[in-house]
Amino acid sequence: MLDISKHLRFSLSLVIATTLIGTFGYMALEGWGLLDASYMTIITMTTVGYGEVHSMSHTGRVFTIFLVTMGAVSFLYVTSALVQFLVETQIRNIFGRRVLDKRIKHMKKHYIICGYGRIGQVLCNNFRAHGIEPVVIEKEQDRIEHMEAQNLLYISGDATEEEALLRAGIDRAEALIAALATDTDSVFLVLTARQLNPEIFILARASSVKARAKLYAAGANRVESPYEIGGISMAQRILRPSVSNFLDLVFAYNRKDIQMDEIPVAESSPLAGLMLRDSGIRQKYNLIIIAVKTPDGNMLFNPSHETLIRGGDTVIAMGKTDNLAELEKELQPDRNKKTP
Repeated sequence: MLDISKHLRFSLSLVIATTLIGTFGYMALEGWGLLDASYMTIITMTTVGYGEVHSMSHTGRVFTIFLVTMGAVSFLYVTSALVQFLVETQIRNIFGRRVLDKRIKHMKKHYIICGYGRIGQVLCNNFRAHGIEPVVIEKEQDRIEHMEAQNLLYISGDATEEEALLRAGIDRAEALIAALATDTDSVFLVLTARQLNPEIFILARASSVKARAKLYAAGANRVESPYEIGGISMAQRILRPSVSNFLDLVFAYNRKDIQMDEIPVAESSPLAGLMLRDSGIRQKYNLIIIAVKTPDGNMLFNPSHETLIRGGDTVIAMGKTDNLAELEKELQPDRNKKTP
């Protein structure tokens, strides 16, 4: 079956071709000028019936009969193609939206990104590179079209409204990222999100120092300023270029040879209760353990080989992506994927 957009383009091309044939046909057969020939062609194809512009020869009348037939067929073809295009597009949008809503409805422990601007797009790219499918809330139509082209899960609406947040499954979500254009909208969003889900982790973007305190007061767990982070990063590239280059390699989501990841230790893990020297992580997975975070928030950097791995700890390791994935399976045996 031909694509409906191609079908529509073909029908429009047919009308244009028939119009050109009629115009040049009258010019050649009757010797009329361009304006008279074009006018006669249009009123003939549309069957308006204003009458002949000039008296015509027998050949011209036969050509007019042919042109009436071709014009009627062309316009009928265009009309049917246009109706089919509108109907199928509407049906596709309805069913596509239902599929998205159904997928979002069944998601748990997922991430919600509010705003698909420059920050939101970077966040989505990073999440998806790690196999995590976020849900985006956006109200701008041009950005929605871009998300559809990227096959993103999205909600069309205002992120500051309860309805949009509930449709995104905020009551089941693990975290929400407020990346809206203004600090005022972000503060209102954080207040609303915290009311709907008191347990959700909220990361908010702040454009000013004043907004940072307001976002924390509204209920954000963490507030980041892209401008501040960017300034610090630029300074480090001058002061510590080698360190910055190394971190770029570690956090580049498109690299497979080196990555840094944090993996929670489940109580059911076979490594829970073992010392690092007995876990075999280094020998089996060729990974470097950077730190171990305990449930109370303490961070043990460069842990010794006698450090005990306990359920509830978080292991921060560095190495190849595949090896990190294998370690995650051992530390999280009951969890197949990070994403729902």
